[in-house]
Amino acid sequence: MYEANNRLSKIAENPSLDAQVLLAYQLKRDRSWVLSHPEHKLSQIDVSNLDDSLILLEKHYPLPYITGRCFFYNLEFIVTPDVLIPRPETEMLVEHALSWLKQFKSDHYILDIGTGSGCIAAAIAVNHPNARLLAVEQSSSALQVAKQNFHNLGLSNRCKLIRGDLASAVSGKFSLICANLPYIPSGKLQLLPVTQNEPVYALDGGTDGLRIIKRCLEDIIRLAADEVCILLEIEAEQGETAKSLAYQYFSDAGISVAHDLAGLDRLLIIKRES
Repeated sequence: MYEANNRLSKIAENPSLDAQVLLAYQLKRDRSWVLSHPEHKLSQIDVSNLDDSLILLEKHYPLPYITGRCFFYNLEFIVTPDVLIPRPETEMLVEHALSWLKQFKSDHYILDIGTGSGCIAAAIAVNHPNARLLAVEQSSSALQVAKQNFHNLGLSNRCKLIRGDLASAVSGKFSLICANLPYIPSGKLQLLPVTQNEPVYALDGGTDGLRIIKRCLEDIIRLAADEVCILLEIEAEQGETAKSLAYQYFSDAGISVAHDLAGLDRLLIIKRES
């Protein structure tokens, strides 16, 4: 553990935690077992496998892709290189979604566009038992990941998956529409380490970063219920531009931007209330 912690201290924000997670993965145990058994001696195979994983981490390969697991909103998700790794900042979207849903007593229908691993849809469904969700994803590989996550969390009967380009294959009316779409301007991609390992198609938002979001807004006009909340994650400098874009499609709605803990633009919120 000491050697892993020492090597990770040069590259990780929380080397001790990462070392525990990695060792638990190699030993097929949980973190609590690792912490309660400091005397455990690693076999030569364990040492070799741990070293292989540390080499990958030192090359900045993401830990969740090594372990195949990631936590989001206190839930464990399968992740593969076919999907983005869920980020803590995206939990803000889930918080706003759950806050909106509190006002409804009956079942309500939710659309999650570009679901990826399914983390947003699953987090909402787990925390709001009246929710019925439709999750859309263009990548067939990502759909398989989301399908497995919904199954593991016991959500297969409430979270349905379809393959489609944004919302083009969707019909009906939804009281909540969520999306974490590609929003990074193309010119910034080469400057970001995330593009080395995570799927670029899920990151590239075109020249201004809003190309996919604009197409999404065009799609969902017909899907928004009379009383609706639309939550779209955005890039840190897109707030005012994204608001102006949203007003072109939802001129009768209240539109705002929520900021993350660092004070950066993070979430475009479109609300139309009766």
